[in-house]
Amino acid sequence: MTTTDWITDIALVLVVFRQLREGRLDLKTFLIPLGIVAFVAHTYLDSVPTGGNDLVLIGALMAAGAALGVAGGVYTRIRVAGEHLLIKAGAVSAVLWIAGMGARMGFQVWVQNGGAADVARFSVTHHITSDQAWVAAFVLMALTEVVTRLATIFLRSRTAARRQSPAAAMRPEPALDRAA
Repeated sequence: MTTTDWITDIALVLVVFRQLREGRLDLKTFLIPLGIVAFVAHTYLDSVPTGGNDLVLIGALMAAGAALGVAGGVYTRIRVAGEHLLIKAGAVSAVLWIAGMGARMGFQVWVQNGGAADVARFSVTHHITSDQAWVAAFVLMALTEVVTRLATIFLRSRTAARRQSPAAAMRPEPALDRAA
């Protein structure tokens, strides 16, 4: 693993630690993790192989990422405090996030330290055509986990805001000022 690999993996793990303390749900809550996974996808996702059972591997890991993301979003506490929404990752959410991100990190370390032959045998047995299939599967798993977690939090935050203030839910959203 390169220094960049370690930094991005650790940054993704640290995202949830930022939310262990209750804080305001704002644009940064969404943009920081999306920015990190966009960087990872741009850096590592050259192609999505479709030969053999590559798409089965990719789909399976994306499904695991989606399950972890939705569960992590569900176990994140969202509450209304005055005009603001507050967010706090619960213990279950943190464990799920670290499990997903840590599993990918652990897989990389294992492959580089003796597991490559086992992965190669598995790949041949299960018709995985290249190491790029593994890269695509893990990158897309991370992307799916982040997007589904954030989508779940977003939907839950909209529900919490509407439940807290039915009159506010009836008001139209303010239009963006397009004046220069």
